[in-house]
Amino acid sequence: MAGPVIDVRATGAPEEQWESWRQRCAPLRLAPVPRLVVVAAHPDDEVLGAGGLIAMVRAAGIAVTLVTVTDGEASHPKSPTHSPSRLAELRIGESCRAASELGAEAPIRLGMPDGDIASHEDWLEDELGALLSGFPEPGTVCAATWRHDGHPDHEAVGRAAAAACAATDTELLEYPVWMWQWAAPGHSRILRCAPEVLALPPTAHAAKCRALAHFRSQVLPLSDDPADAPILPAHVLRRFTGPAETYFR
Repeated sequence: MAGPVIDVRATGAPEEQWESWRQRCAPLRLAPVPRLVVVAAHPDDEVLGAGGLIAMVRAAGIAVTLVTVTDGEASHPKSPTHSPSRLAELRIGESCRAASELGAEAPIRLGMPDGDIASHEDWLEDELGALLSGFPEPGTVCAATWRHDGHPDHEAVGRAAAAACAATDTELLEYPVWMWQWAAPGHSRILRCAPEVLALPPTAHAAKCRALAHFRSQVLPLSDDPADAPILPAHVLRRFTGPAETYFR
């Protein structure tokens, strides 16, 4: 795994520290855009990191294109009850229902191997570049998992998206997912970035929370076996249900 090891049992830095940090961040301001593209390493990243933004953009009548790079089949690698293909089936359905909750179309699925995106990073960069260059209207904004998020798949997606955006003159936003688990506001990776915070109106906040509830395979145990424990237990999920989202430029 790239960067710090992620332990979903850990509680991470206290929320009070993060809230104080968010209050010092600049607000996220986006000029009117014709389209938002959100790229997720796994089905659920798009809602965890950018669900409120998606809901806000769709409420404004702006087009949204969601891209899930993998189908999330490796979320429970030692599960005695769910095969990788069954996990993929569940997660695809969950992401489609969550997208509908936010007013968006079902994600484009790229079907890359969960846990090994870095081995196919050049291909992903080309795919994202072709997607971004294929929109007729200028001014598209792309949001992707942060390239320093501490998870190898998230980081590979972030790097590929950054390269594709640079090649197509597309504005890039990066959203953290696992950062909340291993970092604290003074971490050197964060200090090198320019964080911006998006305050969510109540309707967008509520839509995001409803969308997150669809990811039952991640927030609830698959069985009583320890290998089927939630990937997003309650203390982790709380990081994403607040009234704001964080982005890096």
